[in-house]
Amino acid sequence: MVITQIIPLEHSKGKVRVSFDCADDLILYRGELRGLGLKEQMQVNNELYEKMYHEIVGKRAVKRAMHLLEKMDRTQEQLRKKLSECGYPQELVEEAIAYVKSYRYIDDERYAKTYVRLNQEKKSAGRMKMDLLAKGVAQEVIARALAEENETAPETLIQRLLEKKKFDPAAATPKETAKMYQFLLRRGFSGNEIMHVLKDNLDDSADVCHF
Repeated sequence: MVITQIIPLEHSKGKVRVSFDCADDLILYRGELRGLGLKEQMQVNNELYEKMYHEIVGKRAVKRAMHLLEKMDRTQEQLRKKLSECGYPQELVEEAIAYVKSYRYIDDERYAKTYVRLNQEKKSAGRMKMDLLAKGVAQEVIARALAEENETAPETLIQRLLEKKKFDPAAATPKETAKMYQFLLRRGFSGNEIMHVLKDNLDDSADVCHF
């Protein structure tokens, strides 16, 4: 294979992108470039490429993954996205994820359960599910986390939000009630859950069907 381009990276001092005619691009430090004697239009044999790919860039991808996880817990998809943004080839991204996963440095089920425990007092089950889906957690993992960790009934959480907002359904205008209803929907509560709490806060004769 042939090195087609060697381009300095604008926002990464000391790093260059090495492009090949029939293989994945690799990001190397200038010192590594000099040490390997790499130049544009140079022929590179498979042995040298594999050395750069696995022994240099591959090991760096694993170290980067561990560094990212030291800073904060992440889902597999979040880590995958971060490593890809760093320019690592997809195969090495997956190998790095497999490595940290084998040592349980990353665990989507643990992440989901922790997320539910920490957020159940302020977010609905629906909202937490949407948040975790956006973070790349599988639906079955989210379902288990919610079943095992979520101890706050939706009605209790809605009542707390009404109190926090100083909202009194019995004194509110139809417009104010409709606005609160939409707010609670955005928080992930179902219409039935919201109506149940609002009705409990109203006199039997109150009419809440205006929305």
